[in-house]
Amino acid sequence: MKVTLSFEESTSSDVSIMVDALRASTTITLALNNFKRIIPCFTPEEALDLKEKVGGILAGERNGKQIEGFELGNSPYVIKDFEPSQDTLIFTSTNGTRILENMNSKVLVGSLVNAKAVALKSIKLASEHIDVVMAGVKGEFAIEDFLAAGEILYWINENLDECELSEYGQSAILKTRDNESLRDTFLNSRTAKRLIELGYKSDVELCCLKNISDNVAIYENNELTLYI
Repeated sequence: MKVTLSFEESTSSDVSIMVDALRASTTITLALNNFKRIIPCFTPEEALDLKEKVGGILAGERNGKQIEGFELGNSPYVIKDFEPSQDTLIFTSTNGTRILENMNSKVLVGSLVNAKAVALKSIKLASEHIDVVMAGVKGEFAIEDFLAAGEILYWINENLDECELSEYGQSAILKTRDNESLRDTFLNSRTAKRLIELGYKSDVELCCLKNISDNVAIYENNELTLYI
């Protein structure tokens, strides 16, 4: 099996794993504790229009901040225990949702919190090529996505009998093997520092926990649902 690591755009027409560790991938993963489906939207206006048509709970952010008029922001810490009155979450974020829009493969959503689970599901789903795709931040590399991708790639590599792993992917795995170094790097990333300044320290600390959820979202028919 060919296994690669990419930035923003997938190189696979088979299976891709979208990684936006701070915070969209983590929020989506943990939202599946309580929502049956998540509909990603690419603009706040699209999300508002969709709510009028199908109902649901609005969640989203721009530049880290909760969008005015939305019930929730992009906070995995809040959303993991949220008790919704409806089973649909309408979600938009600065980086993660825009990456989903351009995928031309079967798509799963990965983060540190579900790294092992999404790795195993990707192996089950793929036939020839798994590509782990880092969302980044506004077109720039984000080290937290590199770390989350590395953890996912570690579990893929450990569970494939024949894994043709790119050297870029190998380097990401190496960076994740020291848990203390991973946590320090994650917490001191540019994105983490900004979120902490905005008052989201609990989100950042949650997002850097490894393998605390078995939830894996699959993106099909413009919806994210739990992949069984």
